Amino acid sequence: MRAAVALLTMLASLLLFLYLLWLTADGPLSSRDWKGEAKKAVNFSPEMPRRLGFPLAPAALPANSTNLGIKKPLHLPPECKNLQETLWSSFMKKKRSKLASCCDAAHNLVISQNNTPLGSNMSYEAERASFPIEKGIFRMLPVSQPFVGRPFNQCAVVGNGGILRNSICGAEIDKSDFVFRCNLPPITGNISRDVGNKTNLVTVNPSIIGRKYGELNVNKSAFLNSIATYGEAFLILPAFSFRRNTDVSFEVYHTLHGFKAKQKAIFFHPKYLKSLAQFWRTKGVNAFRLSSGLMITSAAIELCENVKLYGFWPFSKTTNDTPISHHYYDNELPKPGFHAMPIEYREILQLHGKGVLKLQFSKCEAA
Repeated sequence: MRAAVALLTMLASLLLFLYLLWLTADGPLSSRDWKGEAKKAVNFSPEMPRRLGFPLAPAALPANSTNLGIKKPLHLPPECKNLQETLWSSFMKKKRSKLASCCDAAHNLVISQNNTPLGSNMSYEAERASFPIEKGIFRMLPVSQPFVGRPFNQCAVVGNGGILRNSICGAEIDKSDFVFRCNLPPITGNISRDVGNKTNLVTVNPSIIGRKYGELNVNKSAFLNSIATYGEAFLILPAFSFRRNTDVSFEVYHTLHGFKAKQKAIFFHPKYLKSLAQFWRTKGVNAFRLSSGLMITSAAIELCENVKLYGFWPFSKTTNDTPISHHYYDNELPKPGFHAMPIEYREILQLHGKGVLKLQFSKCEAA
């Protein structure tokens, strides 16, 4: 009897090993017409995970995973579970290594004095132009990368999807060691129960500064009052993606510095963004621009031991077919053709399935 149990356990471990190895080759995903599915997903149908038969990683399944049409897996024997965790750790290391070899967020995410010599010319990411790094600009840069050397165990990347509303995820997000957010979203008032307050790094699209604050040319107080909610967070801007971004990004820096704000402005290194776009292009993510969400998710994979995504849901309905807004704070849709959101989400689903990151699909458990 014991021999039979041991044999069954060994066979189960072997089957699990082969199945997870199959995932590393994108077996069940590559066998499908992803482009066709992505075109269908442009209509923001929450059926995407079900249609693709996506093999969600058991440890990363949301609490109400049955709403996805996926049954929770049976409890695995300790031997299988250990093997599973070992393989997922291997997937994470492999993805981190690939991103590090192409992009190296640890050294190149932010423009610093260490990676940008005084007197050099900074090439723009998306234009054939350069900008001289003179003394005044050089003094604006941090000496080194602000995040290197800090052991971030659990990181939360908070998107702005409407699925976050009524999610009760705020407390869980705030427990993270490091919290990334996108494009100055609202986090105060009742909504903090769903999205949390803690912010360590928030991206800033210069177009938001122009649209909301008149590029800070006249009244800066509205901007300063708004960003005060982010505590001592870093505001990261793509100052050298396009020439039109440079003056606005510098104005944000000077406003924060001049008014001695708690927040600090830093700039994406164009070399990092260019390398990152090329990396994802090899995965089929062809778009005019990567979304801020994919940019910081990529950085988080390099900088954090464990990454969990919240508010990443590019569909107009929940898994229960409940209508939701595009963002948790408004229903403004992205510019058509600007981002390849369905294709990006395909890649995020793959990373979730391999245990590289965890994706929150539904409500969090109450604290």
